[in-house]
Amino acid sequence: MTAPITVAIVEDKEPIRQSLTILINGAAGFSCSATFADAESALLDLPLQCVDVVLMDIDLPGMNGIDCVRQLKGLCPQTQFMMCTVYDEDEMVFEALKAGANAYILKRSPPHKLLEAITELHQGGSPMSSTIARKIAGSFYVQPPGSNELDVLTARERDILNRLSKGLSHKEVAGELVISPTTVRKHIFNIYEKLQVHSRVEAVNKYLGRK
Repeated sequence: MTAPITVAIVEDKEPIRQSLTILINGAAGFSCSATFADAESALLDLPLQCVDVVLMDIDLPGMNGIDCVRQLKGLCPQTQFMMCTVYDEDEMVFEALKAGANAYILKRSPPHKLLEAITELHQGGSPMSSTIARKIAGSFYVQPPGSNELDVLTARERDILNRLSKGLSHKEVAGELVISPTTVRKHIFNIYEKLQVHSRVEAVNKYLGRK
């Protein structure tokens, strides 16, 4: 019989940690061999184990998950690291990948997608949630010389970027434009993709320098 894929979980929220443990242990071909509520515990124990995959949250008490991966990568060279988080901001994604994460999955992914991602990672792939993969692909786009980058933005996106440049919060922008904060965040995501930036500061700088 093929040995099961051994998985360790680093997640501070107990209900999520338990749900992931039940999911993994209940699926054929998988085994959850260890769970940790913080990065510090994982740093102490994981180098002593030979797990195949680590599911790592980012927002942990004490040391965050990205710094934990950065340290564990050298201590556990055969282990594959998958970020499993609610964060889809560009800064988080690229910092995690630079730290040594091999995959990036959002917690809202369906259970079967998570299991598929673990299998793909174990087999040598680098699974990403679709929104994350799009961010990665978009980061390679190079704006043609001489073109105005702001031309790719819609009028609403320009309105939002203009307000961000004045220091307004997402909630304040939503109030002025009479739209929901969620809609504002979606527009900002599109702005980041179109301008090929990873933060509000970069987007505003491009806007102020190009308008």
